[in-house]
Amino acid sequence: MELRVLRYFLAVAREENISEAAERLHLTQPTLSRQLMDLEKELGVQLFERAKRSRKIVLTEAGTFLRRHAEEIVLLADKTEAAFASVGEDVAGDVYVAAGETEAVRLLAKAAGLLHREHPQIRHHVSSGDGLYVEDQLDKGLADFGLMLGPVNPEKYEVLPLPHRDVWGVLMRKDSPLAEKETIRNSDLWSEPLILSRQSTSYSQLIRWLERELAEVNVVGYYSLAYNASLMTEEGLGYTLTLDGLINTTGDSPLCFRPLEPKLELETSLVWKKYQSFSRAAELFLRKVKETFCES
Repeated sequence: MELRVLRYFLAVAREENISEAAERLHLTQPTLSRQLMDLEKELGVQLFERAKRSRKIVLTEAGTFLRRHAEEIVLLADKTEAAFASVGEDVAGDVYVAAGETEAVRLLAKAAGLLHREHPQIRHHVSSGDGLYVEDQLDKGLADFGLMLGPVNPEKYEVLPLPHRDVWGVLMRKDSPLAEKETIRNSDLWSEPLILSRQSTSYSQLIRWLERELAEVNVVGYYSLAYNASLMTEEGLGYTLTLDGLINTTGDSPLCFRPLEPKLELETSLVWKKYQSFSRAAELFLRKVKETFCES
């Protein structure tokens, strides 16, 4: 299975049309079709099928599986090539960060901005998801760094604590009864419909604060991204336990945020795999983060 052919496969999957993909790849349609047929023969599966009500071609289940892994393979290959290209004083290349939802992203953005002024050819990529997503991106080598909230396994990752702590609270509609309170105590939520983060670290911390087991509270939904939870809250599904600063509650927003009492916080850390081999661009980014936030 050649890297070139995987790029062809991804182009067809993206365009959903062999003719359009061939045009973008500067290939003839017969040449591209033959490459795809050879790939299917090599793998022993059908990767595409024609949609019944359109001229588009769609991925089979096997094709979807291959697309997910082909994207990872191609990204790793591109990262490796870029690492060898970023040699010398005029550093070029890419820095990949997988981040949980936190205001601490602002710290990394500041470091990236300072680094960009010194090395304008460095590009910064930030992908977002929950803690499970961040770990997956790190473990697969798709991210150089992860921005994680809460405890981190020190046997698996190098950990650089950042000078930021996220504050837990409740996101709710401004016309909700609890909006009249300045802070929210656990007993205020025992009988209310709750929307919780699906992250395991959040579970343990919040359950301890609630002083109730999950089976004893009214959980009506789960989320991995706070924006989606805010829409559920806005439509009246329930109260969302989330971190401060993730959702704009100012101005005409129908939502408001109230911190928990007693106060509940999460530390944030920049992490990377132990024995990680960095590109020159990633090394400079880590150095800039340390210089800016972690060294007096």
